[in-house]
This record gives sequence, C-alpha cells and structure tokens, in this order.
Amino acid sequence: MKEVLAFIDAKKQEFAQLPLFKFMQDTSIDTITRLAWSPCATPFIMGFGELNKYAFRDLTSNDPIQIIINKHTEEDDHHWLWFLSDMEKLGFDCSLKFSDTVKFLWDEETQVPRWVIHQLFFYAWKSDPLHKLVIIEVLESTGNIVFANAAKVAQELQSLTGDKYLYFGGFHLAVETGHTTGTDNIETSLQSLELTPLQSQSALELAEKIFALITELVNALFQYAITHNQQLELKQISRMNNTVSAA
Repeated sequence: MKEVLAFIDAKKQEFAQLPLFKFMQDTSIDTITRLAWSPCATPFIMGFGELNKYAFRDLTSNDPIQIIINKHTEEDDHHWLWFLSDMEKLGFDCSLKFSDTVKFLWDEETQVPRWVIHQLFFYAWKSDPLHKLVIIEVLESTGNIVFANAAKVAQELQSLTGDKYLYFGGFHLAVETGHTTGTDNIETSLQSLELTPLQSQSALELAEKIFALITELVNALFQYAITHNQQLELKQISRMNNTVSAA
C-alpha cells in the first residue's frame, strides 16, 4: 500500500498546478469572483453525501479497512449543509423559479459535475474495501488542495464581511487532512498494508482514473468561473455605456 499512497501523493502535487488554483491564488481578482465556480459544483457537492452513505459505507462488514471507511463516511457525509450556508453568505443564493433551478442543475454547464459523481458511484459500488479506500484517498488528497486554496480566499472575505465561511473556510479545511483519517496510528497501519502485485496494479490504475475524473471536474469549474466572470464584465461595460449614453 505504501507504493499506492506514494503515487497518490505525487499525483496530488501535479493536481495542485491546475488553472483553477492559480485563479484562486490571484489576489488581483475580486475575492467573490475567485469562488464563482461554486454554483457549478452543486451537483457534485450535494451528491457527495449520498456517495458516502450508499456507495462507500457498509455497516454489515467486519473488514478492518471497511470499518475505517465507515467511520470516515460518518464524518464526511454532512458537509453539504456547510455549503448551503456559505452559498447564502456569498450572495449566490438568488431566487429562481423551480423550472430555472432544474434547468441549471441539469444544464450543459453542470454536466461534468453530474457525470463525475455518477462515475464515482460506478467505481465505488460493490468495490472491495481496499479499492474504496483508494478512491477515498484520492478524493481526500484532491479535496485538501481545493480547500487549502478556498480557505485563503474565504479568510480574505471574512476580513471584509465579518462572516465565517464553514464550507470554504478554515473550518472545513481542518477536517480535510488529505487522508481517509487524520489519525497517525491508522495512517501508519495503512502504510504497512501488504498488497499482492495484482492488488497493487489495480489500485494504481484506479487511483489514476479517479485523479483524471477530479481533474476533469476542476477544469470544468474553472471554465465556469471564467465564463461567468466574462459575462459579469460585459454586463458592467454595458451598464457603463448606457450611463454614458444617457448623460
């Protein structure tokens, strides 16, 4: 398992270089704009709790790895509540007709987040505990990068608004350690797990696939942020032109 975890750590460093994170790190961009991707992530974030409950969790199993996974899912399946709270504070909680909300959630722009959560269900459903663990380790490592960047933006916002952001801020980052569990003893036990060559190969292949999925997700979120930022700028220019014309 040590080889698999080392591979995940190496891929994590590569993942950290994606454009979305450079975008969030750019302090010349308005703070709210740097989190403009968050509405697009809604299908993924809201589906993540169900992924934990129905695909990763198995309360009928006595497998030691599955028991670790079960504990992890109980801690990780309610974060969507923090997301909804932050969406309101960020000003993204606008009023829409029911039909418009449905159109947005099933729109082309949110297709990738929907697809990714469906694919994660596909990979996790009926997988053995070892392969579930690999999926979760990749999700935790990529999540750690996302929230490490988002927390810095949220801190800037908090200094401006006085609001505390549970999902995007340091509160969430504190529980996104980058591993299935933050307990050192368990992490050491995972490192010492002996895998057969076949298990090791299949675990590495699965980790590669999950990284590819989350990379696709993050790139889609970046594109959404860029597109909507451009739309906002065009609206601002239009308003300025209309003001000048009226004068």
